[in-house]
Parts: sequence; C-alpha cells; structure tokens
Amino acid sequence: MSLASILEPLQQPLFTILDTPVSWTEVLGFGSGALCVWLVARQHLANWPIGIANNLFFVLLFTQAGLYADAGLQIVFITLAVYGWWTWTHGGGPGSDALPVRRTTRTEWTWLLTAGVVGTFALTLLLDRATDSTVPFWDALTTALSLMATYGQCRKRLESWWLWIAADVVYVPLYAYKELYLTSLLYVGFMTLCVLGLRGWTRDLTARRALQVEAAA
Repeated sequence: MSLASILEPLQQPLFTILDTPVSWTEVLGFGSGALCVWLVARQHLANWPIGIANNLFFVLLFTQAGLYADAGLQIVFITLAVYGWWTWTHGGGPGSDALPVRRTTRTEWTWLLTAGVVGTFALTLLLDRATDSTVPFWDALTTALSLMATYGQCRKRLESWWLWIAADVVYVPLYAYKELYLTSLLYVGFMTLCVLGLRGWTRDLTARRALQVEAAA
C-alpha cells in the first residue's frame, strides 16, 4: 500500500462551502488547530502533540493549494514543537520545571525583527522564481510572522500573541483568496483565541510579578 493511497481518502470532499469542496484534510486541520490554540491559551502541555498533528494535516492542505512556504513552514513547526514541548517542561530554571510567562527582551526583538524582514524578502524571491505561487509575498510574510510567533510561544513570551494576531490578519483573506474558506474561518477563530490567550498570559505575568514583589518586601 503506497502513501498516496493512504492519504487519498483525506483529500476527498466532505461537504461544499460557496460551491467549493471542503476535504477531510481541511476539516481535521480546522479541528486540531482550534484545539491547539485553546490549549496554548490555557498553557496546557497537550498543545504540543495536538499542534504536531495539526501541522501534518496542513502540510497536505497547503501543498494542494500551492501555498508552498506555508507547507514547508509546517515541517519547521514540528521541529519547534518538539523544542517547545521540552522547554515548557524543563525551562523554568533552578527550583522550577515549569516555564513562566515573560516579556520579550529588547535584544530578542532586535534579532526577531531582523530575521523577519530578511526571511520575508528571501522567501518572496524564492517563491517567485522557483514555484508557481500566485501570492509569493503574502505567503512569505505569513511564514516569517508565524516563525517569529512560534519562537515566542516556545519561550512563553507574552508578545508572541501579538505576532500571531498580525499573522492571522493576513491569513484570513489569503486563505479565502485560495478558496480555503473553512481554514479562513478557522483563522478568524484563531484571532479570538489569541486575544483570550494574550489576556490570560498577561494576568499570569501580572500575578507572578505581584507575588515576587510581596516576597521581596
């Protein structure tokens, strides 16, 4: 039995939205993606294995849609998920295994923004010259923003939520343009979950700082 024959059922239409068929791959990507973001917002460790499953579904989906940077991005996400999984359980430092929420430092912002600009430019050129992508810049931009946000998520940096929101603002119309309507709707939900995650992590950070002040008093 070949890999293609195993994956073929996932590519079959399940229902239709706006005269566009929606495959099992997109539905499963929708469900696992929503669950993953909800778990991240709650700082639940299970977000990492659920996120890996979501990445695998999106590799198939984005390859079919010609969003090659987004498809390749999922492979990077899987690698980062393994790193994030380990960091969340072992990155708390002396006396604590759990990684606390922190702010992004100025140094981190400097190299993140530099990497984001360079990465967007390089990916845009690559997609424009080496693929048949019809949206090379937007595909590259969302890839760069997503990688920046994922780094922050792995390190529990509060501002990672703002980067995810910025990426989602572009993703929603991009996926609708590619007729991935269910995925576009999913990213509207992602934005809502990102706002909730931002609020939750902010409360957690504020409460931890208050405890530190009390302990030092």
